[in-house]
Amino acid sequence: MDITIHTSVLPHDDPDASLAFYRDVLGFEVRSDVGTGTMRWITVGPPGGSGTCILLAPPAADPGITDDERRTIAEMMAKGTYGWIMLATKDLDGTFERLQAGDAEVIQEPTEQPYGVRDCAFRDPAGNQIRIQELR
Repeated sequence: MDITIHTSVLPHDDPDASLAFYRDVLGFEVRSDVGTGTMRWITVGPPGGSGTCILLAPPAADPGITDDERRTIAEMMAKGTYGWIMLATKDLDGTFERLQAGDAEVIQEPTEQPYGVRDCAFRDPAGNQIRIQELR
């Protein structure tokens, strides 16, 4: 089989804030933006239009989710424990400085981890953890 990862999904609770973060701060291109109001599905990815992308989706839109589950998801998003993703770059320090200058919430400055990677971490506007690993 030849299977690739096409899209990863992260929740958002403010599509405009998420769009600004992923487009303007991270520098991703917008591949699609459908829906209205807070019910928007926004697909972003690295410039160039190919490869894996991230779908920023409203978590409450799934008709199979109960009201209790919606409350739990909202609570977890507020605490930053619901969604996360790992990205990678060759220039971790430059990327960190750019994100910090863009007022992204810093969780961890660039750090050499005991398990052999150097990375940093931020939160997006929805509380999702964004870890960025240095490619060596």
